[in-house]
Amino acid sequence: MASSDPSDVTGVDVKRLIRIVASETLETMPTRLLDTRTGNLCNRDAQISEFMGRKRCRRLESLCKSYDRDQQMKFIRTEVLEHFQYATLSHRWGKGEPSLRDIEGRSVYNMSSTWALGKLQYFCTVALERDYLWAWSDTCCIDKHSSTEVQETILSMFAWYRQSALTVVYLSDVADTDSFVNSEWFNRGWTLQELLAPRTILFYTRDWSLYKNLASSNHKTEAVVLEELETATGIESRFLTNFSPGMDNARLRLQWASMRRTTRPEDIVYSLFGIFDVRLPILYGESAENALGRLPVEIISPSGDSSVLDWIGEPSQFRSYFPSNITWYRSLPSPLTCPNAEERPLATSQRLLSDNVLRNLSDSLYVAPSSISQSFPRTVRSNL
Repeated sequence: MASSDPSDVTGVDVKRLIRIVASETLETMPTRLLDTRTGNLCNRDAQISEFMGRKRCRRLESLCKSYDRDQQMKFIRTEVLEHFQYATLSHRWGKGEPSLRDIEGRSVYNMSSTWALGKLQYFCTVALERDYLWAWSDTCCIDKHSSTEVQETILSMFAWYRQSALTVVYLSDVADTDSFVNSEWFNRGWTLQELLAPRTILFYTRDWSLYKNLASSNHKTEAVVLEELETATGIESRFLTNFSPGMDNARLRLQWASMRRTTRPEDIVYSLFGIFDVRLPILYGESAENALGRLPVEIISPSGDSSVLDWIGEPSQFRSYFPSNITWYRSLPSPLTCPNAEERPLATSQRLLSDNVLRNLSDSLYVAPSSISQSFPRTVRSNL
């Protein structure tokens, strides 16, 4: 049993404890972060080494010697969490976005500034000006040559945006004096979770000015911004400011996504995994219809919510009670009828499926990995 007498605590013990807490904390964060002071990309080991060498850590070591173990843990966790607060970037991808291999071992501040690299530099600068020492971008902080890392990133992305201290939304197609309502950012699939997950968001226009020159620390608290967000997305402000991932309002969440699109068709479904808090295999190469079929099964099985079977449009060629495309969730279904076969191709889905049917359906919708292309796209989110 560890002693509660502070006099028994050595510097070595405290250092080891700090390193353990830092390691555990970083396990829940993105694999790599940009150091906004140097512009260097750091993995978790480098982040821990950087922290252990700071005056802040040495001061922490000294203070901890006067605390018992429980007090030490509380104090260390507080200090580590504060140090590793990070900002995330949400944006519309453009040409020439820097990859991990482009910036690895180099400072982004010292690289020749193309339009895409300039965006990254500005983002890091904005984060640093707001006292965030770490920053994450989906362009260069992911090894897109690793299928394992790509899958883990997609399944973790909602949590990473939720955990971030600030999400910077860069709207490259919005001028200083314009409204952002018609921005392309609101039409893309991945940006839905990047809007819903963060608790704190700041919108920046084309020249990196704060939207409407609103100097608040969180645009989600600005009535004028929330009103425009409702107009642009069709999402009520109560969801924009206090969204919880999960199965609640499942049909409504699919309706939000039905207004959006992604470059790779199956990504429109993968981008919803965090919103519904599900962990399903990422099977690049499967059809969008198959991907869309797997998600409702995962929603209905635990919750019993069959509202996701309410849609109007073309049925899937694989399962007629699922839509062929997510766009068929745009409109609310008309009252159920029993159309004859010749009255299709437009069809309304069946509302009720037994648990046994759903379990069988779930098994049949998982495509064997051997039948799916194993080559992940090198730029998974290119031009999303």
